Amino acid sequence: MYRSLIKPLLFRLDAEDAHHLTIAGLELASRVPAWPALVRRLTAPVTPALTQSLWGRTFSSPVGLAAGLDKNGVAVPAFSALGFGFLEVGTVTPLPQAGNDRPRLFRLPPDQALINRMGFNNHGAAALHAHLHALQRSAPVWVNIGKNKLTPNEAATDDYLRCVTVLQDVADAFVVNVSSPNTPGLRALQGADELAALVRAVVDGVERGRVRALSAPPVLVKLAPDLHPADFEASVAAAVNAGASGLIISNTTLNRSGLSHPHRAQAGGLSGRPLTTRSTELIRAAYRQTAGRTPIVGVGGIFTAQDAYDKIRAGASLTETYSALIYEGPGLVRRLHTGLSALLERDGLRTVSEAVGVDA
Repeated sequence: MYRSLIKPLLFRLDAEDAHHLTIAGLELASRVPAWPALVRRLTAPVTPALTQSLWGRTFSSPVGLAAGLDKNGVAVPAFSALGFGFLEVGTVTPLPQAGNDRPRLFRLPPDQALINRMGFNNHGAAALHAHLHALQRSAPVWVNIGKNKLTPNEAATDDYLRCVTVLQDVADAFVVNVSSPNTPGLRALQGADELAALVRAVVDGVERGRVRALSAPPVLVKLAPDLHPADFEASVAAAVNAGASGLIISNTTLNRSGLSHPHRAQAGGLSGRPLTTRSTELIRAAYRQTAGRTPIVGVGGIFTAQDAYDKIRAGASLTETYSALIYEGPGLVRRLHTGLSALLERDGLRTVSEAVGVDA
């Protein structure tokens, strides 16, 4: 029904208008008592083969929702009902901000891609805390944190720590976002020295917050796909050595090679199918560099179970999707679960953990 009815209607709207309409509908659905939990019984994976434990936490599925779709955490129950193993909300900043001017979100249907230059538009850390605090969770919720646009890079650490302070008791993990191309100067924080100092500060801040939390949530770092190989290697080393619990690879790209849609000329970060191969290559590189000791979350162009499986076999313990959900609809998660289970059975593997890194 999504492909034949709902998608054609949504694709007649401006991309951001369609996004806001969808989130508003999911927010309403999230408020219906017992509905999300009831639906999740039908959508969550039924095979234990997809279950694994990382950082002392259990994930019923390696398929998660990437950041950017539910920036303010208003539709977490509805997204959880789709069957995701975990959800990433944000990017959130300490203070609310409107983001960049519209238009700032573009579809590229022939390329199965999106371009966005949203600019960390969100309601701020306090509002996100209020939403997450009221939830009864059926899946882990990670919080992607960033700095406000007007905060200079030399003061960026303070912004990340403010987010940690406000959100620590409601975050199952923190994701340090230093790789969005849509906040001026942000990617400069990926430099090895700058990244090491930032990650160390965030990890220390999270550890200090253990007094208020039962356990310290893991801290992951999200990297861009556009780094020079030597710089990527240096950033991976800096993040891991500074105490990061995991890596998310990768964020959106500025590369436009191979695109056919006229929107390819739009500024912003490109996501979707064009990132499939590139992100998998970077996952493999990071897995080899860390000798598989640092969990990796693979994101970028996951449209099929084979896409997710390729990333897992390259070294990703978990995966995330966003753009494919726009093109394929809510049934995508269930199809990924079914397909992954079949691929594991085909290869004679009992658990998804056994597939991690076998092709690295």
